[in-house]
Amino acid sequence: MSAITTLFRRRSSSEVNMTEGSILRHLLVFAFPLLIGNIFQQLYNLVDTWVVGNYVSNEAFAAVGSVSSVINVLIGFFSGLSTGAGAVISQYFGAKDEERVKRAVHTSLLMTFLLGILFTAVGILITPLMLRLMNTPDNVIGQSTAYLTIYFAGILGLMVYNIGAGILRAVGDSRHPFYFLAVSAAINIVLDLVFVLVFDMGVKGVALATVVAQGVSALLVIITLIRTDACVRLSLRDLRIDLPILSKIATVGFPAGIQISITAFSNVFVQSYINDFGADGMSAWTAYTKIDQLLLLPMQSIALSSTTFVAQNLGSRQTERAKAGVRTALWIGVLSTAVLIIPVLILAPSLVSFFNGKAEVIEIGALFLRFTTPFYILCCYNQIYASALRGSGNTRAPMIILLSSFVVFRQIALFLVSTYLIPYLATVTSLTEHARMVITAMAYPAGWLLATALLTIYYHKVGFSKGRIIEKEAKT
Repeated sequence: MSAITTLFRRRSSSEVNMTEGSILRHLLVFAFPLLIGNIFQQLYNLVDTWVVGNYVSNEAFAAVGSVSSVINVLIGFFSGLSTGAGAVISQYFGAKDEERVKRAVHTSLLMTFLLGILFTAVGILITPLMLRLMNTPDNVIGQSTAYLTIYFAGILGLMVYNIGAGILRAVGDSRHPFYFLAVSAAINIVLDLVFVLVFDMGVKGVALATVVAQGVSALLVIITLIRTDACVRLSLRDLRIDLPILSKIATVGFPAGIQISITAFSNVFVQSYINDFGADGMSAWTAYTKIDQLLLLPMQSIALSSTTFVAQNLGSRQTERAKAGVRTALWIGVLSTAVLIIPVLILAPSLVSFFNGKAEVIEIGALFLRFTTPFYILCCYNQIYASALRGSGNTRAPMIILLSSFVVFRQIALFLVSTYLIPYLATVTSLTEHARMVITAMAYPAGWLLATALLTIYYHKVGFSKGRIIEKEAKT
């Protein structure tokens, strides 16, 4: 068998049964390729912002970097549905119910194709409104519009990859999604440089490069699902919606999707507070968020690993083992995050300068990093507890808690800070513009603290008793 055929053929031996064996080993072995894959996925927007920040203009850098919240309004909703699909498939896999695994796979993929068509149209239509809600400056809005229009035109590729990768991860395969992200990230880097440096296409070039790269990753994951001999094999003739399984996916995924989407929508308004500080403030926030996303990846990878671990073990009725997996995931996440925080605090200016060399941007971005990163430990708790609850099939409680913390509380905090606290401080002390930006940014750690407290209390009082997707379901 050729190397290419071997790459695409994923036999049953590639499945990982997490219901037996070392908990630590399962979590780490599953999370490591997921972590590397997530790093490659972050390279899409990282490379886009780096290229425009170094080879186009400061305004182009602000334009590309400030639109993530707009993209995540739609992609966040779909990510939640993908979480639902993965949890359903994982629990059926843990219960060794291959027939329902097959039905769930085909239902998930057809759902994705239909939603992809809808999201393409909606994304393009809402772009002007979202940019106005963000108070995007006139010297940035044209380039932001161009980037988002091209991005949404090719959003189906990203959606197909995400659902396909979620299906593979649900049965313990995190290696192939990583391979495909590595390939597509390399394509994205090359095309970014070609479209910007050779064809002088600016933000349109980096958007087009991203769309092409995401399309390649989608094609690779579909080929893998078609060629596999495992229970998640895709057969085009079997693509149909199984309504009972779609209902389960929606029951688990819809609350998670609503939570992520509304949080992203609220971040549109958070971005509006940042945009009031002008292009330099926007650029500094852009650089900060790129570093922020990388710093959180180890914890997020462990959190996703715990979702699959919990789902498989609850599917096989091993509740205590599922709880032990959550405890192990927590100390891995806290330890890895703590280790990463130290160099970020020391090297903050150099990290910001990698994305944008303007002195004002470097100074502001370094302040953002040094004031917020010590609080990242809190994210380990709220993200891992939320992911474990989703793995059990309980997405409603994490949705309510995270929306209350990241949307309602954060928006109230931002309003009070900008309307009352900052004006008051300005009257009693010489408050600099940089200090105003840092005080505004601290609304994020405040939301993390509240979410951590509420999720910790909920998890230890309720546990997995509100989940169990398949507990009372009789086999057909």
